[in-house]
Amino acid sequence: MSADASRKPPRWRRWALEIAIFVAAFLAFQAWQLRDTTRGPAPQFAGVHTDGQAFDLAAWRAAHPGQPLLIYFWAEWCPICKTTAGSVDSIAADHPTITVATQSGDGAAVARFMAEKGYRFPALADSDGAIMQSYRLPGTPGFVVLAPDGHIRFVSVGYTSELGLRLRLWWAGIGATT
Repeated sequence: MSADASRKPPRWRRWALEIAIFVAAFLAFQAWQLRDTTRGPAPQFAGVHTDGQAFDLAAWRAAHPGQPLLIYFWAEWCPICKTTAGSVDSIAADHPTITVATQSGDGAAVARFMAEKGYRFPALADSDGAIMQSYRLPGTPGFVVLAPDGHIRFVSVGYTSELGLRLRLWWAGIGATT
């Protein structure tokens, strides 16, 4: 056996390095992509649920004291949104969640689309994209996790796993007092 072959690092070490480089590149790209998003207190918005009920972010937050909140921005024409909708549906059963259907038509059109797909999460129609623009998100799907104090704690765009969202909600709620 040659001296070079005996000094070759183990395969797992090379794989770990490659994974670390990939993760670092992904996180750097995410940070660059989200560099202009709104930070600090969440922008206030109001609207009408697809079922016709009024919605106001401040009142909604007041109805869920001490809890982190998820705001999910999506569009009916977004293919990645279709892959994350099931996760959001599951999370909405356990955590306060509001979704904003941006540039997807009026409330009736969004309600029809949701019924066709079997989505049960609460949604507002943002036909002109103004709510999404107030958060300065670069695209859909967009996820905003609010801490119990109303400050934006996490923002992400693109595919996000259910576990990743649940962990962000848990982390945003740490130290919250009711």
